[in-house]
Amino acid sequence: MSRGAGMERRVVVTGMGGISSLGSSWEEIGTRLRACQNAVRFMEKWQDITDLNTRLGAPAAMPSLPPERYNRKTMRSMGRVAILACRATEFALADAGLLQEQALLSSGRVGVSYGSSAGSTQAIADFGHMIEHHAVNGLNANSYIRMMSHTAPVNIAVLCGLRGRVHTTSSACTSGSQGIGYAYETILHDHADIMIAGGAEELGASYSAVFDTLFATSTKNDTPRLTPRPYDRDRDGLVIGEGAGTLILEEYEHARARGAKIHAEVVGFGTNCDGAHVTQPRAETMAEAMRLALASARLSPEAIGYVNGHGTATELGDIAESQATHEVFGPGIPISSLKSYIGHTLGASGALEAWFSIAMTRENWFSPTLNLDNIDPRCAELDYITGTGRELECEYVMSNNFAFGGINTSLIFRRAP
Repeated sequence: MSRGAGMERRVVVTGMGGISSLGSSWEEIGTRLRACQNAVRFMEKWQDITDLNTRLGAPAAMPSLPPERYNRKTMRSMGRVAILACRATEFALADAGLLQEQALLSSGRVGVSYGSSAGSTQAIADFGHMIEHHAVNGLNANSYIRMMSHTAPVNIAVLCGLRGRVHTTSSACTSGSQGIGYAYETILHDHADIMIAGGAEELGASYSAVFDTLFATSTKNDTPRLTPRPYDRDRDGLVIGEGAGTLILEEYEHARARGAKIHAEVVGFGTNCDGAHVTQPRAETMAEAMRLALASARLSPEAIGYVNGHGTATELGDIAESQATHEVFGPGIPISSLKSYIGHTLGASGALEAWFSIAMTRENWFSPTLNLDNIDPRCAELDYITGTGRELECEYVMSNNFAFGGINTSLIFRRAP
């Protein structure tokens, strides 16, 4: 697995966990991916919101919360997004064999790099109530902690007793992928031995309304199983999902010394911005982010066996992304979008999609893009995975995410032997 001579530090994935609308264990999630069934559903509680066009979402079921760790005292500062992030992190730490290693977690050599688009919706609404009604009833000492954009990593650090670095990545759809990328760089440059990395997002009508005002949401309210439709000619917009994904990144020799299992190696990360428009993506800089990841990994495009696409099922996004991917890889690269299953989980998307991609790489099987029946002729020619998925043996896979503000990210993982 060596990438070069000398004592260069390497970064591996020793733990993975998450909460998604498909489930909270890879066994459950993998089964549903292979069954080609999405988790989109009609949101009954949104029916009373006037002029909201979409009524679709992909909510996640909250797993059980151990009362000794999730009680009135520990949860005072947690909204739903922080709870999702903390529980997903516990799953990943358990997978890495670190959940009970408090001395190591508190050593100062373990940090967190994690993000979400914003804090908890209810806490934000409480402050909105104050502004509108000129009254502070409903607010308390923890209201801001639940509302703040860095609520997820801060609550993770407190719950786990961390004393290392905290990177707060609140960059919308790239929050999770930047969380992983910055964690990778932190370990690579010897600022930590272990980093908790990822992203989370709670589902709320306000997030759907953001895209609804841009006419970018799916309105197939009567047929939730048939949407979203990434890269498809008949797409009508995205669906917002919910969840949290956590990877435990660790320096390779440190992981070996403690006998940790290794799921994959992080070998490349690239990120940049368009610097042109906050909501209209540019294929040119998307492609450059992929090239930056390849350069970071010291790989040629031919080494990548699969690309997990951002694939939101929005017109501008799908077309620009496909053109960028074609520019870097040509027409033969296999690609699919997991958002056709779980919707767009915003801050969680980069982390959940990285987890799923690594797991699929280990199984030599990659999920199709659901509902991709007629490829949009304006999308570039690529090897779009459809039908029941694809058996593939890949040493390297790439996972891409792109966010409002023109923020672009690309991660490259190498399968473990």
